[in-house]
Amino acid sequence: MPAPRNSNPSALEGLGGVLTQLDALRGRAALLTQVRAFFVARGYLEVETPVLGRSGAADAQLAQFALSDPVFGSLYLQTSPEYAMKRLLASGSGSIFQITKAFRQGEVGRFHNPEFTLVEWYGVGYDHLRLIDEACTLIARLAPSLTPEARLVSFRQAFRDRLGVDPIDDPTGLLQECAHACLPSTRELVLDDRDALLDLLMSQAVAPHFPTDAMTVITDYPASQAALARINSQGLADRFEIYCGALELANGFHEEANRDEYAARFAAEARKRHARGLPAIAQDERLLAALAQGDFPECAGCALGFDRVLMRALGAVHINDVLAFPIEQT
Repeated sequence: MPAPRNSNPSALEGLGGVLTQLDALRGRAALLTQVRAFFVARGYLEVETPVLGRSGAADAQLAQFALSDPVFGSLYLQTSPEYAMKRLLASGSGSIFQITKAFRQGEVGRFHNPEFTLVEWYGVGYDHLRLIDEACTLIARLAPSLTPEARLVSFRQAFRDRLGVDPIDDPTGLLQECAHACLPSTRELVLDDRDALLDLLMSQAVAPHFPTDAMTVITDYPASQAALARINSQGLADRFEIYCGALELANGFHEEANRDEYAARFAAEARKRHARGLPAIAQDERLLAALAQGDFPECAGCALGFDRVLMRALGAVHINDVLAFPIEQT
């Protein structure tokens, strides 16, 4: 087995002492057992969906691994199990969860590996607020240094509090000026993609100021960042992200159920991909067909970055320290 990436014992304190690779393996196994027990106790069904499929994620922000097969043509390593799990929900599965590998191209760094572990679940009869409580309870169960009582802040208020700008109503030009003022490295850049600009400000100027000893939950995202969340009466997305300090641990939302809305959002993401010179990805027609049956239940779903929570639980400083084989050692 390869040696840990970080050999500095003072940097890796967890499990009551220096975190070794064996500690990380045992810690991972223990937390996976806890995840399964958590969901089984709540009546969820564990499911398994393919990590290789004939359609990819519509999201233009995600870089996907594409393969070519002589029989099936283009195939994609899945960035999450979302679409397949929604097909199961539409078929009457009830509340479901999954622990799976997911893949995103080009994501390498302290908190990123191209292959990573996701815990994804959908609570039937849930809205996003009920799911926030459940997600925070799970995270606190896995990382006991955190408590399930989280600070809820709207996307708008988080920007107002830290930067003094309104990310919903202020013009893009004002947001550009804000970025140039608080992030000197951007002063020579043209930042005219509003959503990319908001993502930059959140990750680099807002989230780094969240407390590191507690969870912060950001809610009510702009409709342009709805992914597949429902849009509420205020025109905002019923979506949330859970942070510990600047580190995003989970992303979830009250699920949209309308087939035509899915098709429209897939088409909008396809236009973004084209505008950015990215390869086209076919819509998931099987998901659209499942939604067209009208049996998709009222539910909310969440994706949790398991490796990141494991880092918090074990006191690791780099994602490589909780992986048996990070990408550099494969």
